Amino acid sequence: MRPLAQLALATALALGTLSMTADAQPVATPMTVPSDGTLLSVAAQAEARRTPDIANVSAGVVTQAADANAAMRENAAQMAKVVAAIRAAGVAERDVQTAGVNLNPQYRYAENQPPVITGYQASNTVNVVVRDIAKLGRILDALVATGANQVNGPTFDIDKKDPVYDEARRAALDKARQRADMYAQALGLRVRRIVSIDETGGMGIPRPVPMMAMAKMERDVATPISPGENVLSVNLDVVFELGK
Repeated sequence: MRPLAQLALATALALGTLSMTADAQPVATPMTVPSDGTLLSVAAQAEARRTPDIANVSAGVVTQAADANAAMRENAAQMAKVVAAIRAAGVAERDVQTAGVNLNPQYRYAENQPPVITGYQASNTVNVVVRDIAKLGRILDALVATGANQVNGPTFDIDKKDPVYDEARRAALDKARQRADMYAQALGLRVRRIVSIDETGGMGIPRPVPMMAMAKMERDVATPISPGENVLSVNLDVVFELGK
């Protein structure tokens, strides 16, 4: 290597100006802790409770007939009445979604003989979001009265979860800080700072509610509905730096 080239290379190395190659990957900088500091990892969980403000229900019609066309026609006629009842109850179009339309042959089985088709079964199911829970019982009654012979639910939920989760996050963070302060005091130290926060996930837990009563009742009494309470939880892993 020529003396001039050697000098240029040495200068570049000394000044740290050599660039990385295209294939080189940056190295993650490890978390630095002062020599007089101690890291403390604290796990904390907190919950926030709310009364549900929406309910999800699935309703459908199942019909049977000797041939496929008849089964589908009868099903469509009954399902049209069910959907009309949903609309009449004030449920918005965006809150009604078809979950499935099915047509299946029905068989008769006999020993040592091939199955024989005896008819067809058609089904149509919609998922409905009810945003006025006070009307839910009467909506369910109206669906059954207009032809729905399959009803599943309700499952209760909270429409806007973020503020509720934020409440749980603040409570979990306060709990983590209180525990960190306790450890620090026991060690004769103080909490200097939060190094990292990791939210490991949360989930909504509905409180048990009574089963829907679908028995025949007086006309002016709707199916009783109890929304109960939903619980949203948050889990945090918080790393603190302790020191003098």
